[in-house]
Amino acid sequence: MRIYGVVGWKNAGKTGLMERLVTEITGRGLSVSTVKHAHHSFDVDHPGKDSFRHRTAGATEVLLASRNRFALMHEMKGEDEPTLDVLLGKLAPVDLVLIEGYKRDAHPKIEAYRAETGNPLIGTDDPTVRAMASDTEITFDRPVFELDDTVAIADFILAEVGL
Repeated sequence: MRIYGVVGWKNAGKTGLMERLVTEITGRGLSVSTVKHAHHSFDVDHPGKDSFRHRTAGATEVLLASRNRFALMHEMKGEDEPTLDVLLGKLAPVDLVLIEGYKRDAHPKIEAYRAETGNPLIGTDDPTVRAMASDTEITFDRPVFELDDTVAIADFILAEVGL
């Protein structure tokens, strides 16, 4: 499975870049899935809905399905957070999986950087950050792209993974 990450601190532009990359790469006829790491408790379910009621009653997994999509919710119930490799193993085969977050994992990544956040660069000390996408001119020892130059960033990522 070919994977590539987008990392950066909060408000660096990761999600916008991910969205643009998915649109660009799928527009080229390739299949893309995404993995998004959440650092906080999140819920895709809604109180009062049947699936929510199943889950809060104690179900370990609830699979909600329709003709348009399905979602599998798995309650961790005190288990350790699954590794990225475990989660990737749950995905159907695609041409490319784009990963938002998981900045400490060993897969290749591009860092999104916005000067206004005032955060340090992650890639300075991380060789898995293969390039930078920035809204300002920066000095970096690897390729630097304009944060909004989605075509060039997509070209770079696809070349990196051999697509």
